[in-house]
Amino acid sequence: MDFTGVYHKASEQMCYPLNEDELIVNLKTGYDVKRVFIYYGDPFEAGILGGKEQWAGKKEEICFKKHLRHHLWWTTTLTPRFKRCKYYFELHTEEETWYYFENGFLSEEQIGMEGRMLQCFVMPWMNPADVNSTPDWVNDTVWYQIFPDRFCNGTPEKNGADIEKWRTGPVSNAERFGGNLEGIRKKLPYLHDLGISGIYLNPIMEAESTHKYDTRDYTKIDPQFGTNEEFARLVKEAHAHGIRIMVDAVFNHCGRSFGPWADVVEKKSGSPYADWFMIQDWDAFERHGDTRDGRFYSFAFTDRMPKLNTNNPEVIRYFCQVCKRWIREFDIDGIRFDVGNEVSHRFLKELRRQLKSVKPDLYLLGEIWHDASQWLGGDEYDSVMNYPLTSGIQDFFLDQAAEKDEFEYMVNRCYTMYMQQNNNVIFNLLDSHDTERLMNRCQDLDIFYQQLAILFTMPGSPCIYYGTEIALEGAHDPDCRRCMPWDEIDSAENQKKIELMKSLIRMRIQEDACRSLYFDFPHKYSQKRCVEYRKLNLDGKWIEVLLNCGSEPIEIQGQGEILFARRCEGNSLDVRGTLIRRLPSTV
Repeated sequence: MDFTGVYHKASEQMCYPLNEDELIVNLKTGYDVKRVFIYYGDPFEAGILGGKEQWAGKKEEICFKKHLRHHLWWTTTLTPRFKRCKYYFELHTEEETWYYFENGFLSEEQIGMEGRMLQCFVMPWMNPADVNSTPDWVNDTVWYQIFPDRFCNGTPEKNGADIEKWRTGPVSNAERFGGNLEGIRKKLPYLHDLGISGIYLNPIMEAESTHKYDTRDYTKIDPQFGTNEEFARLVKEAHAHGIRIMVDAVFNHCGRSFGPWADVVEKKSGSPYADWFMIQDWDAFERHGDTRDGRFYSFAFTDRMPKLNTNNPEVIRYFCQVCKRWIREFDIDGIRFDVGNEVSHRFLKELRRQLKSVKPDLYLLGEIWHDASQWLGGDEYDSVMNYPLTSGIQDFFLDQAAEKDEFEYMVNRCYTMYMQQNNNVIFNLLDSHDTERLMNRCQDLDIFYQQLAILFTMPGSPCIYYGTEIALEGAHDPDCRRCMPWDEIDSAENQKKIELMKSLIRMRIQEDACRSLYFDFPHKYSQKRCVEYRKLNLDGKWIEVLLNCGSEPIEIQGQGEILFARRCEGNSLDVRGTLIRRLPSTV
């Protein structure tokens, strides 16, 4: 047996309580392992630990597994009667049987040795207070991300001389187009009709720039967007339409005009806010230019965005009060944390504790582009932006040599990184204000809709970037932040695209299986780039997703009720075609 391919630990995403009663246990092995059994039971079933007890445990086979590129991921759900669980594994290859304990591998002869102290894995207690709890409503939500300055100008009559004329095509970050909260409010019926149930807003607090990631005042809506009262009105009306609101929190860094930073510039190390920042060279920190010289820490060497010291108790206390004010004054439903992997764990733990006491179902989302396991233990973020899925989908469509197995490995990797609770509310996206737009990457509407089909059938919570409903184009920042072309929205071409988006959103809402955590890859088709997977709901009903990413038409097998189709005629799925269907209950 390849011992190096086997791994388990009784913590994090490998062993955790799903709720107060159920315990998830995951094991990673190499492909040489063909069968896995688990022996489990209460640690005290045979007596007090350390005595002469002969603990045995109940034996069950672990049947469910996911395929990764080089490993298998075995999963089982246990229900420990007394909230405790002691366990070990029995691993079978074609020719060998080994027993896997916390301290290594033993043969059958070795575990039978009289007097041997077997070091089993142990979940000591499924404490309800330690169960990773995430807000259920997020899984039912379809998000719409808005970059406020470019979405809609609701008060064009108030435009000043610094406001550019609303236009299509490329833009720069220096230009202001007058998009505001009133514009968003006026478009709530449009978003509701589209099927949107959540809005993610890029920063709206007062700041110097167009993008507003250089905050001046965390308690005041930027006057370019409106007033605090107007935002409260927007949230109230959004709620009336069944739409939740998530705001962007920029707590890793601030802008140069943030009051405490301005005080430090004036008073140097004598400022009471001196420790709110990370200044290394007090003689040179005021100098303009990138911060590669290390005079102070900033976001990405940008001297306009000094880094906040989120280890400082005063900073923690300040931002806890800011967020609680956002909840109480505006009734927001979620907070997305910009550069969410650079703020301190201490900061996030205390922030979560305080905010969840005010609004228990508040959604806390971290912007983390890599494996975020250490932030998802249940005491910091509820989940993160699923950029690994974003990049995995992009890479599969880019690399024509990649076969469907690579797609399966990629998806399984994304959904074995975290606990089920986090996966259930993970924020899935194909593009954003930080990336090239989806249509720019695809350059083909059929491939564009193939990728959207994946987005709307993956576990988690899908988000589309404003304009995606009409396949709005845009290269990397700042071009991805173009103005929404409202003057063209009623064209026949755009209305056709909007209807397609509505059908995908409607399918997502109506079909429980689209939102389900349970999926598999049946491998019924021999074509190497025929992506095929099935989703299962709690009633045992399946939907099937077929994407022809190859170079030849595919003959469709079996029957089913079509939920969404493109380039599909009769029993033939054409090149770049998409088919999503509900399968007969006999599957």
